Amino acid sequence: MAQPTRRVVTGHDASGKAVVVIDGAAPNVKLRKASGSTSTLLWVTDESPADISGGADRADREIGVPPPPRGSIFRIVDFPPSAALGPVDNASLIREMGIEHGASRARPARYPAMHRTRSIDYAVVMSGEIDMLLDDSEVHLKAGDVLVQRGTNHAWVNRGTKPCRIAFVLVDAEEPLEIRGR
Repeated sequence: MAQPTRRVVTGHDASGKAVVVIDGAAPNVKLRKASGSTSTLLWVTDESPADISGGADRADREIGVPPPPRGSIFRIVDFPPSAALGPVDNASLIREMGIEHGASRARPARYPAMHRTRSIDYAVVMSGEIDMLLDDSEVHLKAGDVLVQRGTNHAWVNRGTKPCRIAFVLVDAEEPLEIRGR
């Protein structure tokens, strides 16, 4: 399992004063068996603009990788070195990620973990290194690099010897015109 992620969430008390409402290790941690990655869910919104009132823990729920319609997801994912995993079953991975069969409209898989979500994804590599595979190319990312991914078919491959930790914010989006027009 990955190192715990401390999560601090602010809000307001009954008088409207700014306060910390949650401070501790984020409890919603899932080991994704098909990929070996560990996903820590930090926050979810179900609407836009986001409802920022109340004291409920918006990460206290079961949800797949894609954000809810008109919503967003904030999570940390720890990717182990791929060499330690063995073969990846794409069908199991897609099921485990909560991506509906056929909904991704992905091209034929170049790599077993290829997938896509209908979202704009902001990713910050916090530690380690990783390769993001696209349909016919790839890009190497290292700690400090950022990625803006716009609904593309992709896979994450950690070819290194150390885990790679990435912070992701996924925001629901419309299908790209290039996909809708097909």
